[in-house]
Amino acid sequence: MDSEATQLQQAQLAAILGPDPAPFETLISHLMSTSNEQRSQAEIIFNLCKQTDPNSLALKLAHLLQFSPHVEGRAMSAILLRKQLTRDDSYVWPRLSPATQSSLKSIFLACIQREEAKTIIKKLCDTVSELASGILPDNGWPELLPFMFQCVSSDSPKLQESAFLIFAQLSQYIGENLIPHIKHLHAVFLQCLTSSSNSDVKIAALSAVINFIQCLTNSSDRDRFQDLLPAMMRTLTEALNGGNEATAQEALELLIELAGTEPRFLRRQLVDVVGSMLQIAEAETLEEGTRHLAIEFVITLAEARERAPGMMRKLPQFISRLFAILMKMLLDIEDDPAWHSAETEDEEAGETSNYSVGQECLDRLSIALGGNTIVPVASEQLPAYLAAPEWQKHHAALIALAQIAEGCSKVMVKNLEQVVNMVLNSFQDPHPRVRWAAINAIGQLSTDLGPDLQVQYHQRVLPALAASMDDFQNPRVQAHAASAVLNFSENCTPDILTPYLDGIVSKLLVLLQNGKQMVQEGALTALASVADSSQEHFQKYYDAVMPYLKAILMNATDKSNRMLRAKAMECISLVGMAVGKEKFREDAKQVMEVLMSLQGSQMESDDPTTSYMLQAWARLCKCLGQDFLPYMSFVMQPLLQSAQLKPDVTITSADSDNEADESDDDSMETITLGDKRIGIKTSVLEEKATACNMLCCYADELKEGFFPWIDQVAPTLVPLLKFYFHEEVRKAAVSAMPELLRSAKLAVEKGLAQGRNESYVKQLSDYIVPALVEALHKEPDTEICASMLDALNECIQLSGPLLGESQVRSIVDEIKQVITASSSRKRERAERAKAEDFDAEEGELLKEENEQEEEVFDQVGEILGTLIKTFKASFLPFFDELSSYLTPMWGKDKTAEERRIAICIFDDVAEQCRETALKYYDTFLPFLFEACNDENPDVRQAAVYGLGVCAEFGGSVFKPLVGEALSRLNVVIRDPNALQAENIMAYDNAVSALGKICQFHRDSIDSAQVVPAWLSCLPIKGDLIEAKVVHDQLCSMVEMSDREILGPNNQYLPKIVSVFAEVLCAGKDLATEQTASRMINLLRQLQQTLPPATLASTWSSLQPQQQLALQSILS
Repeated sequence: MDSEATQLQQAQLAAILGPDPAPFETLISHLMSTSNEQRSQAEIIFNLCKQTDPNSLALKLAHLLQFSPHVEGRAMSAILLRKQLTRDDSYVWPRLSPATQSSLKSIFLACIQREEAKTIIKKLCDTVSELASGILPDNGWPELLPFMFQCVSSDSPKLQESAFLIFAQLSQYIGENLIPHIKHLHAVFLQCLTSSSNSDVKIAALSAVINFIQCLTNSSDRDRFQDLLPAMMRTLTEALNGGNEATAQEALELLIELAGTEPRFLRRQLVDVVGSMLQIAEAETLEEGTRHLAIEFVITLAEARERAPGMMRKLPQFISRLFAILMKMLLDIEDDPAWHSAETEDEEAGETSNYSVGQECLDRLSIALGGNTIVPVASEQLPAYLAAPEWQKHHAALIALAQIAEGCSKVMVKNLEQVVNMVLNSFQDPHPRVRWAAINAIGQLSTDLGPDLQVQYHQRVLPALAASMDDFQNPRVQAHAASAVLNFSENCTPDILTPYLDGIVSKLLVLLQNGKQMVQEGALTALASVADSSQEHFQKYYDAVMPYLKAILMNATDKSNRMLRAKAMECISLVGMAVGKEKFREDAKQVMEVLMSLQGSQMESDDPTTSYMLQAWARLCKCLGQDFLPYMSFVMQPLLQSAQLKPDVTITSADSDNEADESDDDSMETITLGDKRIGIKTSVLEEKATACNMLCCYADELKEGFFPWIDQVAPTLVPLLKFYFHEEVRKAAVSAMPELLRSAKLAVEKGLAQGRNESYVKQLSDYIVPALVEALHKEPDTEICASMLDALNECIQLSGPLLGESQVRSIVDEIKQVITASSSRKRERAERAKAEDFDAEEGELLKEENEQEEEVFDQVGEILGTLIKTFKASFLPFFDELSSYLTPMWGKDKTAEERRIAICIFDDVAEQCRETALKYYDTFLPFLFEACNDENPDVRQAAVYGLGVCAEFGGSVFKPLVGEALSRLNVVIRDPNALQAENIMAYDNAVSALGKICQFHRDSIDSAQVVPAWLSCLPIKGDLIEAKVVHDQLCSMVEMSDREILGPNNQYLPKIVSVFAEVLCAGKDLATEQTASRMINLLRQLQQTLPPATLASTWSSLQPQQQLALQSILS
């Protein structure tokens, strides 16, 4: 900056911070200006003042706060001071002199006493709380708490309210610093809540109490505050009795927060509290907003599963009352003509806010409490609604059924007959909105109660939907019937659907030619879904359907038809995938021409075509395979653009007042993080997620053909492993990682990598693997953690020895972290199970959550297996580090799945590291022996397999244990249920292990007993991998004329021949081709060398079809 300008600025600053107040006031008014230009100039100067002379700036602001006659000026200075005192980039407190600091503190407290304007007092309290939260913990403001206690006991409602507002914020920021004053605070809160007559003071006190209770970590501290609950509730009831609903709503919002974070605080007085809330919800004289909040409170308690499992299920009488309230809200619906004449399916004319709250809350309530609680209540209340004359009541009952289906699915599936009858009887209702609701219910039930509903009731549901498609008077009913066909067929197998296809497809073709666009769109979606579910069975309709679909694609060009054309693309691509490349090839070319010209045209940002087109291209690729490659250069650029979309984010402060205008907007999703509210445009996120999924599809489908795009795709997707705004984006990025590596590896192996060699694969692996490990470290979602581990495992398999030691080190460290995190989640769940109201349903949900945890352990086992197979003995130092994490998994208190995984890891070490693994036998074999007789067949299988491995590679270390091993294997093999389906794998592996003992430890066993015992178990047919090993071993023994296998006087020969016969008759399943041809040679030799009598008796012991098969094999 040149010196003249600098001098000018310095003069400006000197004037602003000088004795004359006018220039500073002008600057502040410019900061509030509506003109962007003026405001940004002022911001630059303000920041310069802050850099050069923070003391003067702070004191100037404080002077304005005290003496400015303008409310806006005082408000602005309170806000600006708060910003300077917030501990972030703009924090100036440490740069201020002690004198300035001291002045500010006393000015703030003086202003709280002097200021009259309510809005400014609130802002001042924010500023004081912000500063105090930074300096109070280090005793930087000893005057503050005495001042606040003094305010509370003064007789000024304004001061009382201010003190409580500050207490509320300090409890949130630095609650632990208030805990020493718990006795005093309890007395103050109780005094105010019971005796203050000022509603603002009471609400501020209520807020302070609730925030303070939430900061208490110790339950006995929380119990101290139990006696405040009646007074807290009275704040609410008094406000309502005084007709002061705005205050009541504030109180309700605070109590909802308490219900969400500390539900157990309410437990002892639950009956009174919930009773009062339901009374409010039932009071029709109150405003809707108040009643909705009371309902929200009760639902929040029901949803507080983590913190108070099972608590609300103990109050069946209240659940019944709440259900009745919600049913009544569903009646608040009008038969608005706009609903019938609507152009789109999402027109909800006639639905009120009561109706939508009722609908949403039924869904949430049933998910929170489950079917055992809700279904009895619904069965009691719904019949009266269905029997009543008013259409609204029929409609309400059907909507309710659809809403509770997700939460009650397990119980409703058991009463399907009753549920289906209720709904199908309404298909003939005279009122179209009731028929619509019945179709809607069938659609929802197809999703939530499938596939049971489809299997048991297809013969009633599909004809009913087909009949509804003929309702030409009511296009909304027709369109909805088509979309219910979609829900039904998504959960349906081709064999159920095929018999109905003639009827359904011909009706859908009629609807395609309907004048109403909504009906055409419904028909397209239904056709797409039916084709997708019936696959090759759809071929016979292809020639009838495709011309209509192409016509829509070519002709639906104006803006009002955008969605229609998009759905036609979807339908064409799904039909193409269903019927296959041969049938679709010619039309595919034409369709791709249209898509290419469309893609080249300018589209508006809200045009649905883009996202549908991305998906259609990917399906066309799946259908055409490598034939799609010529189109890739055309598809990839726009696809990458969509994948690289930046989320459209708006950030506001969480306590700002602009909630109302955002919350109703479906296209925005809001997340609250700390004190910021983040709004994100969902359409952008969805397009991004679709694009990422499609990239993954292309890499998966085209394999090495995808190579040319890896350099652009990898840097796009790798950073998205940590895209926390949207799960689908992360999931897609995770799935794509191994696909990219595989594509690169195959391209290099097949010489299609444009001159690049293995070092490129290593470079890619060095980019992807650490990124996956780091993302795994930060991933909040258990299910995605499991997918990340799975992807990491595939990447390790692909990279193999290309991984450097530091990579392996970071993977191992992350595995330790994953095991620790998973164990602590399990511990938290076990804690939850100790809650006083914990019941069977909570137990069921806990089991489901723990099963997801098993998925994580499973993947850990897989990764360790892969690392052991890849690096063999050089991995053992890492294995030693991990052993303290893995040994606990063998414990009796662990789940069968964890024990199985621990055993498999040891099996891998023993098998891959052979003599270097012998040092682990002492530690692990006792576990292995015990696990051979575990009640879980999968654990047994892993254990007996391990014994086989140790028998093969254990040499002299295993020798002394042979006796113990035999008796353990004997128990498995002799078990009377050994050959049942669930036990067969354990049995086969035990037989294989016994064979290994015969082979490697013949001198330690009574072979005349053991070898024939082994032979008598053959052939094995369950575990096809072990079968090939075992039958090959038998072959070798016979080739060596092993005395024990042939038996005295060749007495076991008939058994051996019958084993060979069974194995050979089974085709390639039970033996490799090489083993089979050795068996055939042996049988030919026997034919030549054995005496005819022996041969004849051997032959006669075979079953007739085996004799025939052998004759044809040997001839």
